[in-house]
Amino acid sequence: MGQHLIPGNPPVAVTLRRSARARRLSLRVSGLDGEVTLTVPRGVSETEALGFARSREDWLRRALAAHPGRVAVGPGVTLPIEGTMRRIVPGPGRQVRLDGDEVVHVPGPEETMPACLRAWLKARARDRLAAASDIYAARLGLGYSRLTLRDTRSRWGSCSARGGLSYSWRLILAPSDVLDYVAAHEVAHLAEMNHSPAFWAVVARLRPEYEGPRAWLRREGAGLHRYRFD
Repeated sequence: MGQHLIPGNPPVAVTLRRSARARRLSLRVSGLDGEVTLTVPRGVSETEALGFARSREDWLRRALAAHPGRVAVGPGVTLPIEGTMRRIVPGPGRQVRLDGDEVVHVPGPEETMPACLRAWLKARARDRLAAASDIYAARLGLGYSRLTLRDTRSRWGSCSARGGLSYSWRLILAPSDVLDYVAAHEVAHLAEMNHSPAFWAVVARLRPEYEGPRAWLRREGAGLHRYRFD
């Protein structure tokens, strides 16, 4: 059903989603990135659905005002890379380059910088996650079938029944021990495909001090979705 705008200052973008299981209209502001979704049951027209959204405009704007909001990545913006906040600045050459602890140089014209930085972050995430997964899998004497990266909103990693590991590339924005914990967590599923005490015992064997990184991810992880590279 696509995206629509509720007029105002500023306009509010609302994504309409048709659901056969929904029993009523519902409006939701994502806690991850502030995206507004209007769920529409079968048989309800688009006109009626948008009228419902406009009738909830005051609530919607209050919810968006309370949300930390999206951060559009570009020159002058700061974002975390492996847990360290860095300011994005234009850079020479063809490669993204870190400078000390505060700056990341991104080459190319301004309009291509977000995509360039995202590609570099994904490559860096793959390298870090593959290295960590290899180490933990070797400790268990097990192998995984493949490693894929996604930009998932609901989970940071997963392990399939066939031994495929999948991770959110945004883990590269988190501190390194958080990325390592998620790798240990997913590799542990190669041995225990559940969240039983036996599973957590495997995690503890791979990463004894896992509770701190796990708590960080629960507390701060949603904020990593604020950064938009569109």
